[in-house]
Amino acid sequence: MPSIHPYLEWFGVDTGAMRKVLADAMGRGAEYADLYFEHSRSTSISMEDGIISRASTGVDQGVGVRAVMGDQVGYAYSESLELGAMQQAARIAASIASGSKGLDPQDVSLREYPNRYPTARGWDAVGVAERLPLLRKVEALVKGLEAAVEKVSISWSDGDERVLVATSDGALVTDRRPMGVLRLGVTALKNGVRQSNSGALALRDGIEAFTDAALQKVCRETVDRTMILFDAKRPPAGEMPVILAAGASGILLHEAIGHGLEADFNRKGTSIYSTLLNQKVAPEFVTVVDDGTQDHERGALNVDDEGNPAEKTVLIENGVLRSYLHDRISCKHYGVKATGSGRRQSFRHMPMPRMRSTYMLGGPHTYDEMVKSIDRGIVAEFFTNGQVQIGAGDYTFYVKNGWLIEGGKITAPIKDVNIIGNGPETLKDVVMAANDPKIDSGGWVCGKNGQGVPVSIGMPSVLVSKLTVGGVHG
Repeated sequence: MPSIHPYLEWFGVDTGAMRKVLADAMGRGAEYADLYFEHSRSTSISMEDGIISRASTGVDQGVGVRAVMGDQVGYAYSESLELGAMQQAARIAASIASGSKGLDPQDVSLREYPNRYPTARGWDAVGVAERLPLLRKVEALVKGLEAAVEKVSISWSDGDERVLVATSDGALVTDRRPMGVLRLGVTALKNGVRQSNSGALALRDGIEAFTDAALQKVCRETVDRTMILFDAKRPPAGEMPVILAAGASGILLHEAIGHGLEADFNRKGTSIYSTLLNQKVAPEFVTVVDDGTQDHERGALNVDDEGNPAEKTVLIENGVLRSYLHDRISCKHYGVKATGSGRRQSFRHMPMPRMRSTYMLGGPHTYDEMVKSIDRGIVAEFFTNGQVQIGAGDYTFYVKNGWLIEGGKITAPIKDVNIIGNGPETLKDVVMAANDPKIDSGGWVCGKNGQGVPVSIGMPSVLVSKLTVGGVHG
């Protein structure tokens, strides 16, 4: 197995040591165990008004040991990869998940999968001298686009993560996961009034992907979103039709619907979707997927953090709920195959069902059709934050940028408005979906149970017949 030797050497382990640790993890009768080795190297730089305010690099390494017996999960980790330290962590995990199975781990063998995020160079080969000109280029681009810009804040981070997963049923899987993230904040001053907005670009790729064209695009979009705020007003409040614009509106799909389709919430009966498998939950033109197979996308994965291959999982097909997002525990509970959705923040955390890149496919309508059909409503275009009650699906989202629709026409920009609704009800109230699907490559981070993981989101333009808009009462 020559192709696995670099990773075994990197972590300083061999298959014999891994088998011993897995045997200890199963020593109290667990039916399954796995090891998650991780080595991550990260760099971050912050720059404000041309001055570097913070720069840091870090290296983190360790192994997480999981023992599973039915619904019991024992988990422990070690920052040391010495055999004794790993075995001690394995015995702690075993003491939590005990049973009477008495199984022995199988010999591990390499399983290979396609690489969806190859890079010309790893981030460990990129020097600071190459990163700083990129940040200065972004600042110059922003200031060159608009004279009213008075402040530019840039946050840069990149990471190079190596992963090795060994399982008691004989799988040995490796993955190398790059990530580059540019975050941009812009403040402009006009007639004594200041407006601010933000943008981001995040990719599982190397420095070569942050091309002049890509940087110009994120700078242009961020400046435009900032400058339009000078002419924007808050819309009238009340219940009205809302167009969720293509791209960033996927955050609503992710938060208000996607989390409710993660299998652990359904296995425990806390999700409103737990009794709705194979039932109609949306119009026939609505299909929602969670996809780990998009090349270089922030939410892409070659394999999940349990060693299962990533896939494109159809969650809602032609309006019918077809699948949840599964990890190893939930797929056994439901008697289905894993969807490659077992994810964790680091070796210090146990995996659970998580989203990767969640989006709706394009529909049969057009954006212009939607606008013409509305007498009084809004377009929600760019979101900054929100709150969701995962079980019931109730949500509130803050819309930073949008548009007012009056008499079937877009009449004015709007800003600073909340939209309030319920995820399952919103799905049912979708009356149009355009054929303009768009993946948003902003640096989205999904939080769940104290863990954050990188994700992508996406959406075509979608018309919801009614949502509560928290604008101006008059």
